[in-house]
Amino acid sequence: QVQLVESGGGSVQAGDSLRLSCAASGRTFSRNGMGWFRQAPGKEREFVASINWSGSHTEYANSVKGRFSISRDRDKGVVYLQMNSLKREDTAVYYCAASDQTSGWSRDVREYDHWGQGTQVTVAS
Repeated sequence: QVQLVESGGGSVQAGDSLRLSCAASGRTFSRNGMGWFRQAPGKEREFVASINWSGSHTEYANSVKGRFSISRDRDKGVVYLQMNSLKREDTAVYYCAASDQTSGWSRDVREYDHWGQGTQVTVAS
């Protein structure tokens, strides 16, 4: 069974940092594009960051650019999202996703085929 499992979420104060991890089991995604998305209550799931298969190319939502950083360790099968200078508006459930459709990066939620269960990030001002 293929699984993506996120960890690292929690409750923090504005300005703090968190690092989310996404570990794959059941198969490797070493040749797949990977992404992070988030969903706040009452809102649609939105793109946060994406990384291509080798880690050489990344893309970010404007709202997190300069504060968040996506990376991957292909040997360990883990994707990370380093989140710095957190703001209250970053509060959401964060989801890791893997694409079977592209080895590059993508902002499009429809291009992702495998999803984790999500991890809650709550930022208090």
